[in-house]
Amino acid sequence: MTSDKSPNVKGLIVVDDDGQVVLQLGAGQDQRLTAMVSDPDWMAEAIERRIVPALLTDVQYVALVTGVQGGRLVLFFDQVTDTVLRFFTQVDFSFDIIDHILSDPYDAMAVIDAKARLAFVSPVHEKFFGLKTGEGVGRNVRDVIQNTRLHHVVRTGVAEVGQIQKMRDSERVVSRHPIKHDGMVVGAIGRVMFKGPQQVEALARRINVLEKEIASYRTERKVSERAEAFLKAIVGQSPAIEAVRDQIRKVAPLDIPVLVQGESGTGKELVAKALHALSPRNKARLVTVNAAALPASLVESELFGYEPGSFTGADSKGRLGKFEQADKGTIFLDEIGDMPLEVQSKLLRVLQDRLVERVGGESPRQVDFRLISATNRDLERSIEQEKFRLDLFYRISPVLIKMPTLAERIEDIPLLLEHFLKDLSDHYDRPIPEVEEAVPDLLMGRAWPGNVRELRHVIERAFVFAENGWLRVADFEHAGHAAPPPRIAAAPAVVTDLADGGSLKDVLGQLERKLIADAMIRFNGNKKKVAEHLGVSRSYLYKKLEEDFEA
Repeated sequence: MTSDKSPNVKGLIVVDDDGQVVLQLGAGQDQRLTAMVSDPDWMAEAIERRIVPALLTDVQYVALVTGVQGGRLVLFFDQVTDTVLRFFTQVDFSFDIIDHILSDPYDAMAVIDAKARLAFVSPVHEKFFGLKTGEGVGRNVRDVIQNTRLHHVVRTGVAEVGQIQKMRDSERVVSRHPIKHDGMVVGAIGRVMFKGPQQVEALARRINVLEKEIASYRTERKVSERAEAFLKAIVGQSPAIEAVRDQIRKVAPLDIPVLVQGESGTGKELVAKALHALSPRNKARLVTVNAAALPASLVESELFGYEPGSFTGADSKGRLGKFEQADKGTIFLDEIGDMPLEVQSKLLRVLQDRLVERVGGESPRQVDFRLISATNRDLERSIEQEKFRLDLFYRISPVLIKMPTLAERIEDIPLLLEHFLKDLSDHYDRPIPEVEEAVPDLLMGRAWPGNVRELRHVIERAFVFAENGWLRVADFEHAGHAAPPPRIAAAPAVVTDLADGGSLKDVLGQLERKLIADAMIRFNGNKKKVAEHLGVSRSYLYKKLEEDFEA
């Protein structure tokens, strides 16, 4: 006979108080089992242990013995695993162990079926949730147990061990396991270190804290790795570059203005990016402004923004100014040494008050930003010439970082060559070429007035001519660098002669104009190429061309 409620029950035998068999069903009709149950010694052991093995030559059962009115009921189960059979065979108090597991006040248990309905809730669980005995059975587990995931385990068939679960403002350590039969998930069991010693709750809280700390450390590590990437973008291992990186690491966490000073092409913008990336403001924007390119007529609308319809041609929606865009972040004022004086005055007020007022607006707005500035100018000389405000200089330069020229770190050229070749191979989707041994010496032996920017430009042009997987000296000759100027070269002759009364300033001015004029002819008026060739910014070139035109 088979029971609908317990498909593994194969039969039963009922005996009276005198040990006489009064009822046999299913496998209980097997005479061998009848003889076994009728044996007083077997029955005495079974009554004591309550769960015992019933082993026949061709089949193995587990017998459960329980008291009924006027006698004993013996149920026979099959389909038990070797582990279960060994447990019941070898442990005399196996039933007591099971009873302890089910009723342990320190280790609660809940069992659900394949539809996530509760099939069993241990007493400690029922008491905690205010349930009467058996009241939770048949209900969906999510309606009874707060924040449970047993239904998820039934659906996925994947165990969850050592998890933290919050129940009624308490955090508990739980484990959830799927139960499988013939390869199919038929239910799940959840065990909770529930009401026990205070150490358990303390452990759960500590685990929760550690998990949050680990998550925080992972986030910090990602930010740190991202920040280090910006430092690595400043390529080189020379003492001069190592000193710059060391300054960046020290200054970046401090919310203090920084002025980066250096010739054109030395990588000042890379310093600004690294300072921002390593600062507490790195989650907000880094807003870059080319200060030299700001005409006085548009400086207010560009830097401070404007309200809708504030002037002819204005965007109907208005626009945020650069300082508002940089709120909570960093603003980078590049080429600040070329900023017109009238613009310097307006900038100074913003730096002093941290207030901006949009064009057409009626009230100032508070802004919170960190200032990083950069220039290729000698600002102290500009101050002497009254081209730069002294009070503004003090505002922008509490910390000064000087970028070395390429001539001051010539030993970095092999590393820069390797770095640029990798970048170029990625950009042009070509393999990284092998480098002829003489190439680094060639590059280290010439002058670089345009610094790293010029070096990259020269390498890129040679890269285009490289063939058969090699970068050779000849490739630089094809690129127009057959006779690179030495690092110490004689200045070209100029018309003005100091002996004829010309000042050094006049001589240098004429020399600069001649170099610009020659480059304009060489590059057919292409100002971008002229600026790159001379190693100056385009805004500086435009300024010099305008001066010559006005003259």
